[in-house]
Amino acid sequence: MTTTPDAGTQESDGDLMVFGGNDQAFLEYPQPHYAMMRSRRPLLRVNGAVQTTTRAALDAALRNAEVYSSGIEGAPLGVERPLIPLQIDPPEHRKYRKLLDPLFAPRQMAKLEPQIATQVNELIDRFADKGSCDFTNEFAIPLPSTIFLRLFGLPISELPQLLEFNERTQRPEGSTSDEHLASRQANARDVYHYFEAVIAERRRETPRDDLLSTLLTADVDGERLTDDEVVDISFLMILAGLDTITDTLTCSFKFLAEHPGHRQRIVDDPSIIASAVEELLRWETPVMTIIRVAQADAEIEGCPVRNGDFVLACLGSANTDEKEFENPDEVIFERNPNRHIAFGGGIHRCLGSHLARQELRVALREWHRRLPQYDLPAGFVPEYSDGLRSVRNLTLHFPSES
Repeated sequence: MTTTPDAGTQESDGDLMVFGGNDQAFLEYPQPHYAMMRSRRPLLRVNGAVQTTTRAALDAALRNAEVYSSGIEGAPLGVERPLIPLQIDPPEHRKYRKLLDPLFAPRQMAKLEPQIATQVNELIDRFADKGSCDFTNEFAIPLPSTIFLRLFGLPISELPQLLEFNERTQRPEGSTSDEHLASRQANARDVYHYFEAVIAERRRETPRDDLLSTLLTADVDGERLTDDEVVDISFLMILAGLDTITDTLTCSFKFLAEHPGHRQRIVDDPSIIASAVEELLRWETPVMTIIRVAQADAEIEGCPVRNGDFVLACLGSANTDEKEFENPDEVIFERNPNRHIAFGGGIHRCLGSHLARQELRVALREWHRRLPQYDLPAGFVPEYSDGLRSVRNLTLHFPSES
């Protein structure tokens, strides 16, 4: 990796992994790398971007939306318009959160608990007597995907199409950055056409009791959402609803399979599950980095940031910062307080965090109630995806229920 020195920041050496890349050893166990990053400086400059390493540096970026914008036009997902509300800055951002936040409030998400529990058990029923499962494809992918489709009001038969959209967004075709961008742009056009057709059909129907109908009939300050706005919200939701919970499930269950003491604590005391979910989010942090772009020359923790710099806010490093957490390299289910930032921070904090927590809690509860003993197959070699960190081939062995 070539670098050029810059006053106030430490250039990345070859031993430091930055945003992107597919180094499997790093993706499986990134925490030591994060510690190495933090030992250098709070900000590292790499090829025209700066990467935060500490919690204080990350907070400085995420909590100052006036300087560090989320409005990254087109990049890196190839979209023609900003994803709503993720890539919308204040003051317009407030309009969308005013509409969307109540729809994903804890009380609303709590109503989904019976539905999530039913779906978890239906999935377990399919493999409980086999003594093993392809956890990624038989559980971690279909669980959040099915919940999302039902919440949004789309038929389950649409799942393969939406999973293809998501896969092409997260892992585009090609081997160069230009090829990746072209692939994502083509995929974005397909997503636009898909939701435009769905919306046109739904507008001809009587509104239903689902999230899409709510978006089509809701207003903010007396104004209805346009079709384009509904499409841009829907685009973001298939990315968030079909992938990030899958990633967290695979990382969490791999950890538990490798640490039977922690697994047994959940089996023996299910009341610990809520705090265990928070600690696993902190430790694993599947969404390792989120992006902002500087709108002016500024400083973070005494290190200069240039107007136009991409700021790679490293959630994973912030979540293992020894200045923020006592014994950060230990997984402690009783950690309290646990001020992890796995869902981001500032005004753009994850809209679906309460839904994610509900799904993760119910999944851990029902799984360990039915399949309390499980481990990895002998010789298992995990295959991690980059960007959003996920175990793509997680296989679990367990005693058959029969």
